Amino acid sequence: MTHPFLDLPPLSAAHFAAIEDRVARLLDTRQDVVIMQGEALLPLEGAIRATAGPETVALNVITGPYGQTFGNWLRDCGATVIDLAVPFHTAVTAARIREAFAEHPEIDFVSLVHAEAATGNTNPVAEIGEAVREQGALFYLDAVASVGAEPVLPDAWGVDLCVIGAQKAMGGPAGVSAVSVSERAWARMAANPRAPRRSYLSLLDWKERWVDGGRKALLHAPAQLEMLALEACVERIEADGLDTVMRRHRTAALATRAGAVALGGGLTPYVHEESDAAPVATTLRVPAGVVASELVAEALASDGTLPLAAGGGALSGEMIRVNHYGLDATVRAVQSSLAAIGAGLAEQGLTVDLEAARRAAESAWR
Repeated sequence: MTHPFLDLPPLSAAHFAAIEDRVARLLDTRQDVVIMQGEALLPLEGAIRATAGPETVALNVITGPYGQTFGNWLRDCGATVIDLAVPFHTAVTAARIREAFAEHPEIDFVSLVHAEAATGNTNPVAEIGEAVREQGALFYLDAVASVGAEPVLPDAWGVDLCVIGAQKAMGGPAGVSAVSVSERAWARMAANPRAPRRSYLSLLDWKERWVDGGRKALLHAPAQLEMLALEACVERIEADGLDTVMRRHRTAALATRAGAVALGGGLTPYVHEESDAAPVATTLRVPAGVVASELVAEALASDGTLPLAAGGGALSGEMIRVNHYGLDATVRAVQSSLAAIGAGLAEQGLTVDLEAARRAAESAWR
């Protein structure tokens, strides 16, 4: 028996390279783009381990859980880490970055998450990138959640290592990811004796055996189905237009925020300022006495297709996340999510206005 997904000719090196080129165009970058054969944690960790060591002094910005993870990896590499943490309901500013540089002029590495889907905030990378360039530090950016939902411009922003994944706003697969690498970053890796070699984490392997070889021979058998899915989702973005896709995500965020406020019942946006809210997902704070994880579980029991999740860890009791990304960046997904949340609040005796929430979301969409 044959199967249309399994009985495919091997993915050629030329086809693989062509997909990398399309991802590079999506990022408007002339840097080398390497598509790695795993979820985005692979290049996120690989990029840190390739460029950080005992001589590194890193400013690690924490606006959510991933920033905490990056700090742990940096310390494991022997780096001196200066954590800059801000409340999860807000964003970091370029002024705070400059203050950190003034206090620690030895900083030579900055790690930052662009949009934190887990907490619903987004950081002003263009302004922060300007501050990092003034310092001359290497700039590492997690743009996994933001790509496709808002601009991601490594070259214009001075980002040396920009990691993206396709599983959120791009509406693609989780099994492959990509990183754009500047010449400065490659040089830092080459000078780092602790950079992984002959390892699945190794970016230098890709540099020496793939990029420098003219992209003629792959390091190992590619994840063919995931690569084809990545190509398909990039094609879809190209067909719709990146600006259109980003506008759809921003509108979904505005609609969710407006609908939640109109819904009432004590539900409020978790991120205080609209300008700090990420287009990829909206986080909402439940009223006192309501357990967010229980509310979400009830909603999903009635409709498992809703793009809802409770906050992670300590936030599971107080935060609901509406994941309006990819194919769920629609007014219907937003309205259905708000209706389910409202029904759950009403069952607990709270006063909600489902029709007002529906109208507010629809109005924001126009």
